[in-house]
Amino acid sequence: MARPRQHAPETLHAQVMAACDEWLDTQPVQTLSLRSIARSLGCAPSTLLKLYGSFNNLLQYVNVETLTSLNADIQHADTLSPEERLRVLAHAYWQFAYQHPHRWQLLFEYPLAQEGELDERQNLAIESSFVRVEQALKELHPSFSADDAYRLARTLWGSVHGLVQLGMTERLGFYQGNPIKVEDLLDQLLAMTLAALGNRKFTQ
Repeated sequence: MARPRQHAPETLHAQVMAACDEWLDTQPVQTLSLRSIARSLGCAPSTLLKLYGSFNNLLQYVNVETLTSLNADIQHADTLSPEERLRVLAHAYWQFAYQHPHRWQLLFEYPLAQEGELDERQNLAIESSFVRVEQALKELHPSFSADDAYRLARTLWGSVHGLVQLGMTERLGFYQGNPIKVEDLLDQLLAMTLAALGNRKFTQ
């Protein structure tokens, strides 16, 4: 039997992430296993366990890669007006979920890491997305306190996520014989929310 190839940890990690990317491009995470990844890389499952500690930790690194990729996709929106920035962020979120359904599914079906560097990296990636929403809301309404913006960003993005979830499961229905488009509902949500916020004052 051929001996497993030996890899430096950094090289092996990059190869594992690439193998997971390739798998999740066409198949759900439920069909992925430590053994299948190891087989594709020509190493033993124990090698991956030594590197990650558990299969769940490995999947958390995949989630970090997904969050990093999503943030990179929306970085260009930082130079836009706050209204357009929110629109681009919402549409980019939907497009990412639609184009990468298995990676998006993994983000919400597996618990986030609870401690250590992995937990910190996940939190930073998640917070960087919310900070963009908070900043846009504060630019639109300078009177908002930091607490207002913090809570509103999460309320708004919870609504965006709900529409994306319904779109992914094709639960939005039809109007006049045509399927309702997620993009149209996202635009309507943002328009209604921003109009309502313009007529309301918030206090801590």
